[in-house]
Amino acid sequence: MSVRLSKLFGMDIYNATAGYKGKVYDLVINLEKGRIETITTEPLKARSKAEAKKIITEKSIPYKNVKSAKDIIIVGGTEAEAPPAEETGHHRRRR
Repeated sequence: MSVRLSKLFGMDIYNATAGYKGKVYDLVINLEKGRIETITTEPLKARSKAEAKKIITEKSIPYKNVKSAKDIIIVGGTEAEAPPAEETGHHRRRR
C-alpha cells in the first residue's frame, strides 16, 4: 500500500466493522526505518512529555494496524486503538 503522507491528514478512520475511530491529526514517523509508526487522533500539541506520552498511548493507532487507506482509513487488529468518537468528543465530518 502506498499513499502520500499529505493525503492522510484529516482522513476519517474506521475499524473493520465500520466503527468510527477518529480522524488523522498527526503521524509519528521513524526516520531511521523510513516508515510511519503511529497515527494520532488528537493533535500532538502537548505541554509536557507526560501529556505527549498520554496522547501517543491513549489517542493513537499503530500504523501496522492500517489495512487500507484510500478515501478513508480502515484499521484492524486487537492492540489498543483510539476510543470511538463519542468518547473523545470528535464527530464524523460530513461532506
